[in-house]
Amino acid sequence: MKKTNLSEDLKLDDRVWMPADINKDIQHFNVFYVRHNNDDRFNCKPFSRKSLYKISLLKGKTRLYYADKTMEFDCGLLFSNPNIPYSWEHLESEQVAYFCIFTDEFFDQFINLNEYPVFQPGYVPLFQLSPEQFTDFENLFKQMLSEIALEFSYKYDSLRAMVLQLILTALKLNPSTFHRYKDSNGSQRIVSIFMELLERQFPIESTMQRMELRYPTDFANQLSIHINHLNHALKQVTGKTTSQLIAIRIMQEARSLLQHTDWNITEIAWCLGFDDLPHFINFFKRNQQLTPKLYRKIQAS
Repeated sequence: MKKTNLSEDLKLDDRVWMPADINKDIQHFNVFYVRHNNDDRFNCKPFSRKSLYKISLLKGKTRLYYADKTMEFDCGLLFSNPNIPYSWEHLESEQVAYFCIFTDEFFDQFINLNEYPVFQPGYVPLFQLSPEQFTDFENLFKQMLSEIALEFSYKYDSLRAMVLQLILTALKLNPSTFHRYKDSNGSQRIVSIFMELLERQFPIESTMQRMELRYPTDFANQLSIHINHLNHALKQVTGKTTSQLIAIRIMQEARSLLQHTDWNITEIAWCLGFDDLPHFINFFKRNQQLTPKLYRKIQAS
């Protein structure tokens, strides 16, 4: 299978000089259509631009690698944010794909992207679609492709509205899966800040990068609250303790690093805050029922 790195085609390239007020939106948004109907199958490797959000509409049997998870689908809509590593490979010769990519700055003073569950941590924002649903989203992408080709002073305002329509239409497909708190009480605020502090440490992209907040006391000190208060708030809202939530996120990152990097296990252990390798091996085996070495071997096979 010949692999093509779509990320090279989808970069927001440097452009020639234009007046700043014209160029500002061009640099922050683009939309694409790709169709392959032969044996030269195309695949997407992880995006390297940290600032990019992406919405992908895919048709054709596809295998998705999202963080530490692997899924297969025939028609799907995928939302990805700059902090979660992902890639996919198509398993059929005939494939159709639409993409739009944009930065946080593109929506400045319009919407806050991180308020929407499809861009929040803790979810796998893949919507598997029926043929009819695929057609509905395809029509939205076709509208964006037509709009971006126009000579219209306000076309990027129109494109912002279309992206928001994509997001809201997707959320309507399964509204019970995604929710936000309508009334923010003290416990929920603590959970929100805790999760932000935890997620801010990921993804780990270099062997020189290390988790700074590793233990429950680290988070309690950062929040200036007693550890018992933190535990109570997290247990009340999520049903899990501070240690459990930290362990779940560390395991997610550990699996991702073992699967998507060639770093040795000692390096991965250090990046995840473990001072000695045996401690990391025991932690991983207790949560995965496999050693890190065996897990990596199975994923590579």
